[in-house]
Amino acid sequence: MTNHSETTGHFGNGDIAYQGPGPEHQVTLRTPAELADALPYLLGYRPEDSIVLAALHDREGRGRFGGRARLGIPPSRDDWPAAARQLAHGLITGSERRGAKPEQMVAFLCQEPAPGETGRDVMRRLAPLAHKLRTECGHLDVPVIEALCISDGRFWSYCCPTEGCCPDEGLPMGLPGTSVLAAAATYAGIQVRGSLREVRARLLPWETSSALEQEIALDAAGRALVPRILDEASREAVAGETLELAERVMRRFAEAPLVTGAAPADLRDDQLVTHEEAATLILGLQDRATRDRAAEWMEGDEAGPALRLWRALARRCVGPYGEHAAAPLTLAGWVAWSAGDGLEAREALAMALGADPDYLFARLLHQACNEGLDPESVRRCLRAEREGRARVETDGIGAEDAAGVGTSADGPAVEEAVEATDAADAADGADAALERQGIADTADCPSADRGATPRRRRRTRVDGPGPCLPSRDGTRPSAHRLDGRHTSSSGVPGRDTRRRPSVKGAARRRGAGGPAVHPESDTGRGA
Repeated sequence: MTNHSETTGHFGNGDIAYQGPGPEHQVTLRTPAELADALPYLLGYRPEDSIVLAALHDREGRGRFGGRARLGIPPSRDDWPAAARQLAHGLITGSERRGAKPEQMVAFLCQEPAPGETGRDVMRRLAPLAHKLRTECGHLDVPVIEALCISDGRFWSYCCPTEGCCPDEGLPMGLPGTSVLAAAATYAGIQVRGSLREVRARLLPWETSSALEQEIALDAAGRALVPRILDEASREAVAGETLELAERVMRRFAEAPLVTGAAPADLRDDQLVTHEEAATLILGLQDRATRDRAAEWMEGDEAGPALRLWRALARRCVGPYGEHAAAPLTLAGWVAWSAGDGLEAREALAMALGADPDYLFARLLHQACNEGLDPESVRRCLRAEREGRARVETDGIGAEDAAGVGTSADGPAVEEAVEATDAADAADGADAALERQGIADTADCPSADRGATPRRRRRTRVDGPGPCLPSRDGTRPSAHRLDGRHTSSSGVPGRDTRRRPSVKGAARRRGAGGPAVHPESDTGRGA
């Protein structure tokens, strides 16, 4: 940009169009100030500590926004080159796979000053990162026509041709909601959520005094349920009990009076679920067949209470049970994606992968969500599963005809379905539907923003024939993994925080690969 009162570039007049839901909602952006103001509307939320890339496509001589990708700013400068490379590569190659490589790119760096810093200090400190982004995009023949730093209510451009082009103190951001774009977005029904921190807060485990009581309840539920889940004779009964309990809690949620505000609503939901109920549900959902059936509550009147339940259970995965959150977080992400809330879906799925990087259902859903795929094919698959079980119950069809339908432990769980040779069979499960859309057990996208999703303490994986259970004297033995590594207790004075039994290892997919890279990005949305 040669003059920051107007944009330039190889597009005819240098304008950039923000396209709302219809042609009547198009807004033209001409200045860096308008670009900075547009960022929350491009993402649907206000980014924090973020690198954001927005693709531009040539449409009749003006740039039009395409896919967007966000990644947390790595705390270490040593990680900046890799982050810039992977973010640029993920967005550009993702756009190419959809048949439209971007012609240009706009970059944003958003970070508030640390204590003792000013916004100008942040801008100067992040300048090498901005340079890396421009270089990496340039290597892929997609020039960055504008790179903005947004900090402390002001913005700076890294693309000024001369030192005196923009003032050292930056330019002030407009008041939220006062721009032409804000008015157009409001008219079009486009809502800007709060920050990602607020979205994640609804899914993070408790850190209150009640967390210890919940941990005790999880210990008791583990001793009671893990042996039954691992026993083929009782596994189906546990699944039925888990799903019946979940349905009762969902009805309880649906009948409760409405509460305004996310935090008050979550607090009310927490009060509607006892520690014992939450523990039973969390442990029961570690069985993949049970989780797959729970995923069927994805639309209509069931979706809202189900999403609230999965959030509540994720908040109850406290202390050493952090990895157990992968199941409810994945279910929360799935229901949110099915309901059209891509922001919460991506956050919940990224957090599920933070809890367990090998959780295949979360990996596939996260990639599908980032690729902008339609969740309807997965919904169709899950509807077929549900209808098949209903036929078994009402028509009394034979066991051979009912194979692969229902809650049997021998039925096709999600991870097994993705390996099935006949991927066209709707009864293969949700993962097969994802695979049919081109989503495999790999990801060609930027690395995860691990700093934005706190790692939970991992529980012991029991990959052998039985779980790590209390000994006869009631003590918890230390557990051993099949890879020969020893899992020791954590020795916090006054508390027994040894790692708890796991049912996931016994049901883990054969030949699981290493953790996939999983971005917090939106590479599939166009505007």
